[in-house]
Amino acid sequence: MPNFAREAALGGLVCGIDEVGRGPLAGPVVAAAVVLDPNRIPRGLNDSKKLDHEEREKLYAKICATAEVAVAFGSTDRIDRDNILRASLWALARAVRPLPGRPKLVFVDGRDRIDCGCDCEAVISDDALVTSIAAASIVAKVTRDRLMMRMGLAHPGYGFERHMGYSVPEHFHALNRLGPTIHHRRSFAPVAAFYGETGVEVTVDADLPLPLSQS
Repeated sequence: MPNFAREAALGGLVCGIDEVGRGPLAGPVVAAAVVLDPNRIPRGLNDSKKLDHEEREKLYAKICATAEVAVAFGSTDRIDRDNILRASLWALARAVRPLPGRPKLVFVDGRDRIDCGCDCEAVISDDALVTSIAAASIVAKVTRDRLMMRMGLAHPGYGFERHMGYSVPEHFHALNRLGPTIHHRRSFAPVAAFYGETGVEVTVDADLPLPLSQS
């Protein structure tokens, strides 16, 4: 389980950031920044991928009620223009800006540090080690899931509310039947094919559990 040891050792405002949605064929990439209150850390925080839908929703509410939270979206247009990695890093940096206080340090999951106006430390598998990152992963996941559910209402037949835009057979069948929406990533190969273009290769994972379990 993640713990608060790294944040506590540093003192002051320490922020965790994480993103969700690099792999889907549709929808934005969503980044979240969280500064936890050391005296009111919700119990049970963990990497969002290790929690079910109900657990994430409950923890999301507790995080938003006790911590400083901000989110940012890397749009489909930005993903297609800049590529998914750059759009993700842009969203991560952008998520830090609205926080009420300037963090002393930002922890980010992965190999890439970001330019966020303060010190940043990149740690692989950070969301499984640092509580602030785990909290950010939950906020990002719940925010994106809710957005994709609304997108599913606006575009019936695609199943966005179930697969969240990921590369599952249901999504491919819908694409073949209905064609892409304005929310699909034109730079990703399965979508680019509809426009006679080439794009980033994306694989289908038929074993992804549904619903609401992709990360």
